[in-house]
Amino acid sequence: MASRVGETIIECIKEAQFPGSNEDQHQALQTLVTITKISPQNRNLVAQINGAISSLLSLSKSHSPPQIQILALSVLFNLSLNPNLKHSLAQMDTIFHLNTLILSPNSIESGKLTASLLCSLAMLDKNKAKFGVAGTIQVLVKIISGPRTPAAHHLLSSLAELVQFHGNCTLAVRAGAVPVLIAVAESANGEDLSGTSLAALGLLARFEQGLNELKRIDGIVARIVGILKRGCMLSKEGACEILLRLFDESQECLRDALGLPEFSSALADVSVRGSGRAREKAGLLMKKIMDANVY
Repeated sequence: MASRVGETIIECIKEAQFPGSNEDQHQALQTLVTITKISPQNRNLVAQINGAISSLLSLSKSHSPPQIQILALSVLFNLSLNPNLKHSLAQMDTIFHLNTLILSPNSIESGKLTASLLCSLAMLDKNKAKFGVAGTIQVLVKIISGPRTPAAHHLLSSLAELVQFHGNCTLAVRAGAVPVLIAVAESANGEDLSGTSLAALGLLARFEQGLNELKRIDGIVARIVGILKRGCMLSKEGACEILLRLFDESQECLRDALGLPEFSSALADVSVRGSGRAREKAGLLMKKIMDANVY
């Protein structure tokens, strides 16, 4: 059975590389998508074939017919699900290619697949610095700051993955990520976007550059409290985390919060009805308020 699958994979790769017709190429890639979707072993088999990944990357470029590009990206995404393949897939040429596709996707589907592939590769810690060197952070901030796209959640998730690395945090702050993420978190469309934005913002706030940038934003405490009051549960968790960091750093921020009539009621609501993590963060905020001497 394994040898038969291996033979099928080899034939499909050959057909994808040197198709007899567009229809044959399409069918070969569709078979590869199906085979790699269901089995980590099959993904490894594809990756082991000489020239397979480079051919898939070539077919995923914008000069390919749209459906061929989508199928090639689908196979690459499936391969990226194997932890042992994430590092070898994230070559610099590949990352530059993904940057280009994110900035100028051929279609909604190719844009979503590219963002998903990027996010999958970014999950490996060894890859994070590579993306920073390749300029991916700036690309992500630029796209996220523009009109919402169907790939927005994956793009935000990619940014949240990459800023776990300190060097990328610095790049993100310099690229203007902090006000961009706050604006997304405050937007009414897409609660998952708000929560993911605040998760990324909380990661930026772990470091001095990010926290200082937060404090420079006019009315930052009132804006975060506003998100705490009306956001989804993931947003409430993120808002609490950011307030904790602001209060640790600045008594003035704590005074600003206490001067907001809605702060106490929003915090009490999270303490009672929030998730376990949100209640824990709200409890820490309450303790800070009780221990503080801000007058």
